[in-house]
Amino acid sequence: MDELIKTFHIEVNLLVAQIVNFTIVLLVLYKFAYKPVLKTLNSRTDKIEKGLSDADTAGKKLEEIMKKEKEVLANAKKEAQEIIKTAEKQAKANATSIVLEARNQNEKLIVSAKKQIEQEKDKMLSEVKGEIANLVVLATEKIIGEKLDKEKDKELIEKAIK
Repeated sequence: MDELIKTFHIEVNLLVAQIVNFTIVLLVLYKFAYKPVLKTLNSRTDKIEKGLSDADTAGKKLEEIMKKEKEVLANAKKEAQEIIKTAEKQAKANATSIVLEARNQNEKLIVSAKKQIEQEKDKMLSEVKGEIANLVVLATEKIIGEKLDKEKDKELIEKAIK
């Protein structure tokens, strides 16, 4: 080994001093550079893992919300269909009642019109009878040439009307 040291011109004291210096620099770098860098890398790794887990959780929640939304929409559609069916039934019932009411009103109007026609007919008949009675009295006066009393007028009128 002596030969090797002489061939390469190596000084042992200098070599030991350089090893000690290298060890000190290595310890200082480990303490002040490697540990903070390692700590930063670990914290970033933790943040990334937390972000990924949060993203997975958010994705699951999103899927649940989408399922609930679909359920709510389906329920809303069912309720809307039920409301429409109920409204249609109500409309049909209302239409039926309106038709029945209109028929009743028509029947009442027809009955009322028939009564009015009957009353007008009776009134016209009584007017016509009165006119006929006056004409009969006038005709009788002209034929007989004299005025009859009320009892004879009445008898003649009744006979003429019959």
